[in-house]
Amino acid sequence: MENKQKIINIAVIAHVDAGKSTLVDAFLNQSGVFRANEEVIDCVMDSDDIERERGITIYSKNCSIMHQDYKINIVDTPGHADFSSEVERIMKTVDTVILLVDSSEGPMPQTRFVLKKSLEQGLNPILFINKIDKKDSRVDEVVDEVYELFMDLEATDEQLDFPILYGIARQGIAVREPKDIEAIKIEEGAVKIKKSPTGFGGLNVEPLFETIISHCKPYADLREESLQLQVSSLGYDDYIGRLGIGRITKGTIHSSDTVTVANSKGELVKRKINQIFVYIGLNRVPVDKAECGDIVVVSGISDISIGETICGNKIQEPMEMINIEEPTLSMNFIVNKSPFAGKVGKYVTSRHIKERLTKELEVNVGLLVEDTGSTDSFKVSGRGELHLSILIENMRREGYELAVSKPEVILKRDERGRKLEPVEEVVLSVPDAYTGSVISKLNLRKGMMTQMSGDNGYSRLEYLVPTRGLLGYRTEFINDTRGEGTMVRHFNGFEEYKGEISQRINGVAIAQEEGVCTPYAIASIQERVQMFVEPGTVVYGGMIIGMNSRGEDMIVNPCKAKKVSNMRASGTDENVKLSPARKFTLEEALEFISDDELVEVTPADIRLRKKFLTELERRRSGK
Repeated sequence: MENKQKIINIAVIAHVDAGKSTLVDAFLNQSGVFRANEEVIDCVMDSDDIERERGITIYSKNCSIMHQDYKINIVDTPGHADFSSEVERIMKTVDTVILLVDSSEGPMPQTRFVLKKSLEQGLNPILFINKIDKKDSRVDEVVDEVYELFMDLEATDEQLDFPILYGIARQGIAVREPKDIEAIKIEEGAVKIKKSPTGFGGLNVEPLFETIISHCKPYADLREESLQLQVSSLGYDDYIGRLGIGRITKGTIHSSDTVTVANSKGELVKRKINQIFVYIGLNRVPVDKAECGDIVVVSGISDISIGETICGNKIQEPMEMINIEEPTLSMNFIVNKSPFAGKVGKYVTSRHIKERLTKELEVNVGLLVEDTGSTDSFKVSGRGELHLSILIENMRREGYELAVSKPEVILKRDERGRKLEPVEEVVLSVPDAYTGSVISKLNLRKGMMTQMSGDNGYSRLEYLVPTRGLLGYRTEFINDTRGEGTMVRHFNGFEEYKGEISQRINGVAIAQEEGVCTPYAIASIQERVQMFVEPGTVVYGGMIIGMNSRGEDMIVNPCKAKKVSNMRASGTDENVKLSPARKFTLEEALEFISDDELVEVTPADIRLRKKFLTELERRRSGK
């Protein structure tokens, strides 16, 4: 029998912006995946349009490299807490994880979450302290903080004995001791090194490859045993349909095999595999057979779902289903019924929206879709505002039109009947000058400070805040800190309901009728209102066009034209000076609206509107 290929599966896990995708770039560059003349983009694994625009990883993705005679499958994972369901699933498919920690930030809330999941699976992590060339790097302190984190999470002695490497992922450098990099540190005033994942100054990621191979034994040879493959994520191909992705735990799988699937209902059903793919570099390559240890993609099983096990026909050993944490936020997706509905979008009916949400459920495990009792509204629950807004943004780009309501937190009851709500751990870094303002705002939002420290003119604040209190706070935080503060949040758990939290205190300006905004009308309105529309914008009655400086809503007419007369007074016809209108991103719009308002999302525009467009309907609903 031929020798089994040596396979090691690793995942790169970390907090957002710690450099996961950049480290994977260095792996791919230095293992000869790319041709010498091939143009390579940064963060090559972030292949989705929104991932590229926002500079974040949303979906965990696979690639593989060859090092010596080892095949190393690498999974790049998201760092945002909203996409943590992507991280939870892939832990069962890997043999070890590389935990990236920023040399100045240290472990953040999401670091704790991803590390906890990997320790629960019994994995022995490798620690990589990244960005050690930062001016404010504090390598020794960060290593101590990571040890404390491991002990807090009750790591075993074996897990605590983790190898530590240091490096700069953007230069493709990994070393065993920080002093090894001192030799190539650039003198003050010299040109800063450009990003070069191919290595620099004779250093590269070879020490990290060596550590992976010495720290992790290749997957055992279980080819003779009965097939066992648990599906950890799903894909979709327009030509071959639904794809199941997972690691073969035992046995060998061949294309065109008939297999038994242990599904989520506990049933054993016969299915036929169509094609099998493995990852070579960044590409999915069809193969006739794949062996235990490898991460494969199988097609042909149209009803395969996450957590289900593909078994052989003689012996069936289903693996334990993958447990995904519950959603914490929900919002209603409603058919767009505004006067401008259907003018831009291709898909506008409830049937279209329902089909799209059903398709999303196939690949997005952290999502939950429920009927609301109304034919034109669906309740969609997810792990956070970002999780849901990415879905809305994708739908919008695909040509869907819909209206969405304000996000609401999902409340629970405990066994004693007490009302519980989700609470988040928030870590803020704020310039000392603005600390007082941030503390007072978070206290009003029922936040509880757990820790405070200061360094280099910045205060680091740690809070536990109800998710309700954080809705709409990000924009306020950016304004309060003049854009210099950073805020990181992560779901911490459910706690007893904290009572009423005050919402937006400003009223809005509502357009009186349909028409085109004029500079003359806007000039008179903007004295009391921060405008959201510019001259030339087409509006309709009930659409929100600005924020009132006072607490009540105000109906205005932004389409009023200047009366033309044959009498002209000197000085009345000079150019009007207009303040720039405030433009909303999708997340900002969702944060801004109140309970009686909606965000209208079309492929071309994001508009804010009242749920009831006429003043009579609003008065009736108020009663």
